[in-house]
Amino acid sequence: MPLNVQPLRTLVIAAALGAAVPMMSVQAAAPTAAQAQAAAQQVDRIAARFYDLRAKYDPMLYATANGDSRYDDQLGMAIAPTVRARYLADNHALLRQLQTIDASRLAPKGRLNYDILAFEIGSQLDLEKFPEHLLPLNHFDNMPSNLANYAGGTGSQPLETPAQYRAYLSRLEQLPAWIDQAIANMKEGIRVGVVQPKIVTERMLPQFRQLRSAKADASVFYSPVARMPASFSDADKRTLAAGYRQAAEKIDAALGRLVGFLETDYLKAGRTTAGYGALPDGAAWYQARIRNNTNLNLTPAAIHALGLKEVARIRQQMAALAPQLGYQGPLERFPHWVEEQAKFKPFKTDQEVLARYREIYATVEGKLPAYFSLLPKARLSIQLEPELTRATASDHYTPVAADGSHPGVFWAVVNDPKQYSTVGMSTLLLHEGVPGHHLHAALLKELPLPDFRKFFTEHPSAAAYGEGWALYCETLGRDFGLYEDPAAYFGHLNDELLRGVRLVVDTGMHAQGWSREKAIAYAVENLGYGEAEAANQIERYMVWPGQALAYKIGALKILELRAKAQKALGAKFSFPAFHAVVLGDGTLPLPILEAQVNRWIAATK
Repeated sequence: MPLNVQPLRTLVIAAALGAAVPMMSVQAAAPTAAQAQAAAQQVDRIAARFYDLRAKYDPMLYATANGDSRYDDQLGMAIAPTVRARYLADNHALLRQLQTIDASRLAPKGRLNYDILAFEIGSQLDLEKFPEHLLPLNHFDNMPSNLANYAGGTGSQPLETPAQYRAYLSRLEQLPAWIDQAIANMKEGIRVGVVQPKIVTERMLPQFRQLRSAKADASVFYSPVARMPASFSDADKRTLAAGYRQAAEKIDAALGRLVGFLETDYLKAGRTTAGYGALPDGAAWYQARIRNNTNLNLTPAAIHALGLKEVARIRQQMAALAPQLGYQGPLERFPHWVEEQAKFKPFKTDQEVLARYREIYATVEGKLPAYFSLLPKARLSIQLEPELTRATASDHYTPVAADGSHPGVFWAVVNDPKQYSTVGMSTLLLHEGVPGHHLHAALLKELPLPDFRKFFTEHPSAAAYGEGWALYCETLGRDFGLYEDPAAYFGHLNDELLRGVRLVVDTGMHAQGWSREKAIAYAVENLGYGEAEAANQIERYMVWPGQALAYKIGALKILELRAKAQKALGAKFSFPAFHAVVLGDGTLPLPILEAQVNRWIAATK
């Protein structure tokens, strides 16, 4: 079923975000070159201010995580009410400035910048009236743990030079103030009834206790000192070691305050409900989260129905596949049976796992030219998740840095190679690596795009495109011949089923009043997960309402647009041309992507 709730005749910024943004008139006269250039320069100036504003507001999320290293010494205080209010006011001012520009004067490239910028500013403002800052911590996303994950120096914030060490130290020095602000926010949350579920606090507490250390030398925040390169001068080594020691001691004291508050006040105030529907103005808050994460005005009821339909479709395909793998039992036991098969666990060392991933990567690279004319120069690096975070991490991707300071990396989480299954490896490499996240993120850094588009991957409004693209790429495994092995096809279907289940349980909890236990039971029944594994997934959706919807909504939209193009163009359709339209302008909100594809179809006809 089409995923837009109303036809996209032109760019539907107002429909997606409710912002009063000028629409492009099909009848507008072509602008002169001088008019187009002047208007484009105005847009560029506003875009530059917007990017700088956003990067400084939350530099961990909007800069470092996207491969922009220029703000690696800044932590940001986005959760502070005064900082948040000033940031939103600045966004309102930028939107007003943007609306003074006569968009009809813009040439196509300038108009695209205008449209994306209007959409992005609007997405910042879409959640303005909801107290997001009163929920500053959860067990899947919190500043202390995120900063600790950078201590290894192998991810988005490398630690190889004295300057990089000083930048990370600067962030550590800012963490105690952030923690104290988080405590203040949660106290206000208790007062107004905006608090996390009790189970979320129970999950957070062990993380923060583990981050504490009686001795600074044993702190994860001091650990970069032990790995300091021998090439550093003696003066740098002494100064940095002293700085890291002092920072670790202050962080430990702040974590002590945080743990004490969570144990005594916050846990007691926690709610027993699972969804945002239980919070003040929760239904509207969740609807705004849906728009923010999917870019579309879909209702929870429509998404829930779509999820049920997708789950039924995928389970039917799995039922047909089971006999090919030699399984004859009940469908809900099928995933457990596959997991128990020793033949799918051939590895003895973690290096053998990496070698298999590199073989899959080589196979995919051989297929890409037939499907893609637009490919990045940067190759994918495949590495093991560092030991520091291996026990709690999931396989993931970190983008290539724009300045070349680190590559784009697919991090394989291998805790026990002898228990690592081959069945999901192909679909995972397609999603996290190539042609999924890496092809998208690496191209972003190489395309001639303004910064606000070059570093546009981590904001929730980018999720429908970014995660949708990656999930769409999993479906290309059929075209690449990777799923001719029934076990590999099972891996693909199993992951796709998870994304379908997400539509059901996310809307179930946040809009239909489902309990955590009901959502877990649904996941257990349909995914074959054990209760602990299902609980881990469900608790993620409890604290990130709407985020889990982005994958399926985005992928279905891209598949819908491809089917539309194939039908309209017939023999003129080509995969490379279609993928060039989808990828060639970087990250696009779904309404803008649809408009671009529609224009391409019309031009190709």
